[in-house]
Amino acid sequence: MSGSLSYFGAGRHVSNLEVVSRAAGVGGLGLLAVIVALNNVIARAPAGATYIAKRLLPPGSDAVMGSDALGRDIMSETVHALAVSFSSAAVSTAIAIFIGALAGFAAVRLPLRMGAAVRVISGILRMIPTLFLAVVLVALSSREFFAISVGLAICPEVFNAGFDRASSLARSRHAMYARASGIPGLTLLRRDLVYELRMNIVNVTGRALASSATILATISFFGFGAIPPHRDLGLLIAEAQTSYLSNWWCALFPALALVVLVLCARLAATDDSGQPS
Repeated sequence: MSGSLSYFGAGRHVSNLEVVSRAAGVGGLGLLAVIVALNNVIARAPAGATYIAKRLLPPGSDAVMGSDALGRDIMSETVHALAVSFSSAAVSTAIAIFIGALAGFAAVRLPLRMGAAVRVISGILRMIPTLFLAVVLVALSSREFFAISVGLAICPEVFNAGFDRASSLARSRHAMYARASGIPGLTLLRRDLVYELRMNIVNVTGRALASSATILATISFFGFGAIPPHRDLGLLIAEAQTSYLSNWWCALFPALALVVLVLCARLAATDDSGQPS
């Protein structure tokens, strides 16, 4: 180790700040995953259970995070909503990675410069705001597929990034030497995919998860996402919008849970400069 830098993989130096940021992000996501997996154990009431406490009870000993107008326990509702948001974001992220990132890597080696044509089309789609594209896809399909729609809406951005990284690898000196020596293109593609999984998968996943969680919460807030009685964090915040000032706790704690989820994902995607990418 030299100064504030530590050596990490294939000739790449990583700052201590980056290591700490990524560790905090990955650790936070791991903790959230545990909370999501045990949501029915951690929450003191089932999802949507009414009159568990007095109506509009502020945070206190009777209800740690207070209660809403129907007497629902805010802590329990937040935990259950976090489980819905986290699970939906995970589905969207998986779609973005498998359809976007992996397709971007594979497209580089398509014959007759077909990959470059797909990159142009994806670049045009990338110019459309992701939130708007997600809403259009939900409208064209169904609210039941809102997580899939968000994943597809993120695909152009992830595809472009994967394609550009794969193009850079394909133009590298060792790739040209490999092709000149007769190594098949499929072998080079496998090598590039292994490199991507080893070096960039955490970054790609973190960015996609942060984008997914943010967009899912936004479209739910506007009524295009989770379908009641299932409620995610965006829907909880939307339901409390008439009492943001008077009964602030009804929206504050779901909002904080969303901030923590997005922040952990962004930290996990910290780039080489130590900044969330």
